[in-house]
Amino acid sequence: MNRQIRRLGVAMLVLYGVLFAWLNVVQVLRADHYNKDPRNTRAVVRDFGRPRGQIISGDDPGVVLARSKDVGSHFGRARLYPEHDLFGHITGSYSFTFGSDGVEKSYNTDLTGRGPARSIKHLVDLLRDQETTDDVVLTVRKSVQQVAKAALGNRRGSVVAIDPRDGSILAMWSFPSYDPETVSQLDQNAARDRRNALLANPANPLLARSYRETFFPGSTFKVVTATAGLASGKVTPAQPVYPNLRELDLPDTKETLANFGNESCGGALFDVLRVSCNTSFGQMGLDIGGDALVSTAHGFGFGSVPPLDLPQATASTIADAGFFAHNRPLLAFTAIGQTTVRATPLQMALVAAAVANGGSVMAPHVMKEVHDVEGDVIRRFRPEVWTTAMSPEEASLLRDAMVGVVTNGTAGRLAVPGVPTAGKTGTAQIGNGSSHAWIMGFAPANAPRVAVAVIVENQRGASEATGGRVAAPIGRAVLEAALAVTK
Repeated sequence: MNRQIRRLGVAMLVLYGVLFAWLNVVQVLRADHYNKDPRNTRAVVRDFGRPRGQIISGDDPGVVLARSKDVGSHFGRARLYPEHDLFGHITGSYSFTFGSDGVEKSYNTDLTGRGPARSIKHLVDLLRDQETTDDVVLTVRKSVQQVAKAALGNRRGSVVAIDPRDGSILAMWSFPSYDPETVSQLDQNAARDRRNALLANPANPLLARSYRETFFPGSTFKVVTATAGLASGKVTPAQPVYPNLRELDLPDTKETLANFGNESCGGALFDVLRVSCNTSFGQMGLDIGGDALVSTAHGFGFGSVPPLDLPQATASTIADAGFFAHNRPLLAFTAIGQTTVRATPLQMALVAAAVANGGSVMAPHVMKEVHDVEGDVIRRFRPEVWTTAMSPEEASLLRDAMVGVVTNGTAGRLAVPGVPTAGKTGTAQIGNGSSHAWIMGFAPANAPRVAVAVIVENQRGASEATGGRVAAPIGRAVLEAALAVTK
């Protein structure tokens, strides 16, 4: 009998230990994951109907992007989004049934007046049981966001503009978008019907493609390959001089890698970047090897989730270095931004920003400040370096090379009149005669204040799908708008 009791006691202790360990996993290790999951409605149920602060754009004066209205129903207050779909993927929605997303979720404690920045002067409000709220002011400018929306038009794609000096997001637009007010309305049946319609839409308007979806980056990735070449010491502005080829014979196979339009090209680094020469960059990838290319990509942030202060940002990806040891042909294709590499538009904006900022990739963010009810600043975002992609010397060389792409290469339509502009085009082939058209760049090239990345998805016809023809004019319009409001 005693033996059975001991066994039962040991079993209960083991089960208790397992339960204790799992509770720690859920409540500590995975707490942040659960808190950021849009399906988690716990905080919304707790706070719904209470006073809630405004979300305000970074314009001067700021534009109200989200506010609450007392409607007198049993819910108390309705959440309104005066700009409707223009900031839908940034503000997110605030629904009693479906929870919250975007800024509404990331900065819920600030909006409900319970943020870490509450000062001692608000202690009297607690003693009086008076509810207070704070306003969240964003870095995103309505003036720039409007230009991004208008320039992209009804073409599926994304635009990201960022200040490379501190990581402030100036614009982040994806089409299609959605109006968060329609899924946040108090009529729960109407809200459910609207959300179901959005989920059933094959274009997926709820998806923030700018930071939650990845694509082949195409030739914009050649900036990463060029950085790897420079860092390895195997590439300089003068050497090697790649031969003029129409196609590159790939090792271990009878396959070849062809240039765009079957054109012949070659030369030293600046020349092959200027004309976006596939054969030269494919050979560069083979010469420097998978270890160098992958480690450099990781330095730009590939393989890691960017520390964007919005929920569920997606990591850009590249195959492990060991994969290329037995797949050298795919290494050549990866070096030109195809097959084993995928990137969000945000990531490619960060690649441009890294070059612009002397090699340092600043943590991207949409929050600028938190204001109390008196309008006083109680918290500011503190810029910080996320990762280091290259040395300042390498960044200087690539900046000059990217200026050449604009002044005498494939990115001429990115040029901002009267402003030195740097850029890189991309055309990512996706089959069925379609391509994604890319552009990334920054300005002014000699003292960068704005970096931009644009993707226009699923463009039919190779000659019209190049980033230089389709995406570059969008990038130029956004650069002009952002430069007008930055100092």
